[in-house]
Amino acid sequence: MSILTMCPSENKKSIDRESAIRTINAEIDAINCLKDSVILDNLTLALDLMQNASGRIIITGMGKSGHIGKKIAASLASTGTPSFFVHPAEASHGDLGMITENDVVIAISNSGESKELVDIINYCKRFDIKIVSITKNIESSLGKAGTVVLELPKLGEACPLGLAPTSSTTATLVLGDILTIGLIERRGFSKEDFNVRHPGGKLGSILKRVEDLMHTGQSMPILHENSNMHVVLLEMTSKCLGCVGFINDNGDFTGMLTDGDLRRCLSASILEERACNLMTKSPKTVGKDLLSAEALRIMHDKKITNLFVLEGTKPIGVIHIHDLLNNGVA
Repeated sequence: MSILTMCPSENKKSIDRESAIRTINAEIDAINCLKDSVILDNLTLALDLMQNASGRIIITGMGKSGHIGKKIAASLASTGTPSFFVHPAEASHGDLGMITENDVVIAISNSGESKELVDIINYCKRFDIKIVSITKNIESSLGKAGTVVLELPKLGEACPLGLAPTSSTTATLVLGDILTIGLIERRGFSKEDFNVRHPGGKLGSILKRVEDLMHTGQSMPILHENSNMHVVLLEMTSKCLGCVGFINDNGDFTGMLTDGDLRRCLSASILEERACNLMTKSPKTVGKDLLSAEALRIMHDKKITNLFVLEGTKPIGVIHIHDLLNNGVA
């Protein structure tokens, strides 16, 4: 099939564009309504319950509310609040045992009348487990059962039939983010805390520290500053990092030479020189706790490919730009 036959007509594109804009506007209206209607007292009470829970935060909901609930649980868990999703149908067949008296349950239902939530509600009432209800209808069964109720906007769905959960699930997702961010700020959750919970993928790479990627010990090209250039060339070649660092008699870091430096000062008598006469003195160095993304930024800004890592005045490692790029830091 040619590209020409695949191109939609202008009329079709116009219709689809109008539909997209209507959907976006409907969802924006739901978020704006949520912004105007959030009951601050109830929001604070919900955050108090979640922050003070000695157990976990249990999220539950049926259908599309359940899908949104899984995302909320994942966001909470990844930002320092132990949390997981319990499917209401599975709860009725044994998973109620996953909920303890020390937990707080966040139950989500747009109508507030999802019959699948009945067993969880009754279980929570029996054992005095606190419930944060998220629903559009505060007079519903779920609304009345909640220790705290967070009300969703009373608006129609973006769906032209007014049936498929669209605007309501968007508002629920935003409300879940409000709770997540609220707890992050209350607890002072830091980048370091975030790093512990995100060791994998792109995000994990960016949050790694220099000490996780640097070359140490025998892999680190390091020599005394009085070494002759013949020894320096052998060290640079054998370690394959395109640089050599230098120390004085006390083991203090005093300078470095790169392969680029060698090309710039190449002469017939270079092998007779000592490193201290050619090295770059007091080059840019970093500490082991620096984030790898920040190390890459420094290399980019300084137009360099290596950074020696110091502890005090002593070199403990070296990191090359390829170590960062190969580990997905970019």
